[in-house]
Amino acid sequence: MGTDGTPTVMVVDDHPIWRDAVARDLEDDGFTVVATADGVAAARRRAAAVQPDVVLMDMRLADGDGATATAEVLAVSPSTRILVLSASDERDDVLDAVKAGATGYLVKSASKQELGDAVRATAAGRAVFTPGLAGLVLGEYRRMAANPARDPQTPSLTERETEILRHVAKGLTAKQIATRLSLSHRTVENHVQATFRKLQVANRVELTRYAIEHGLDQESE
Repeated sequence: MGTDGTPTVMVVDDHPIWRDAVARDLEDDGFTVVATADGVAAARRRAAAVQPDVVLMDMRLADGDGATATAEVLAVSPSTRILVLSASDERDDVLDAVKAGATGYLVKSASKQELGDAVRATAAGRAVFTPGLAGLVLGEYRRMAANPARDPQTPSLTERETEILRHVAKGLTAKQIATRLSLSHRTVENHVQATFRKLQVANRVELTRYAIEHGLDQESE
């Protein structure tokens, strides 16, 4: 959070005029914009440096796509929440972003008021979608849940997230995992929360079910 308690925001978009305009709108609305970036590499580097509360992420970037950038940002700043702000409302773009760990997805036709409200909701941990897109995401995850073995696409977890997920599935607490992996308790919790978002699960019971279904609880340490 900023010094006044408002969420810190990073804006990632490859169009400088749009990027600067969004940053100004957010600052006018009381947010603290701590960084901007035009691509995947810059987003990862700057997120690692400033650890923003929320990243506004475009899906078309100078050196890649928003889904890749989302995964890269969360790898270096697990507590950050990603809100996609894109001109595209294509099914594949929406699902790729969510599977990479995005919390919500807005199209660029959203008003200034809608954007500000969405950033606040995202910072508070709530999922925000342009009307119609939430149903698409929910339907896809229901389909995946009904056919887990036949779906070749699963959310991409980092090596550390997978390692922590395996320990969660074995019943270890965050404190025990932190001790075993020589990490801080906060770091473990941040990774667990990032995994919750990526896998679209609400608690450790659902996280453990996912691990069991994918055989992660059986892997040797």
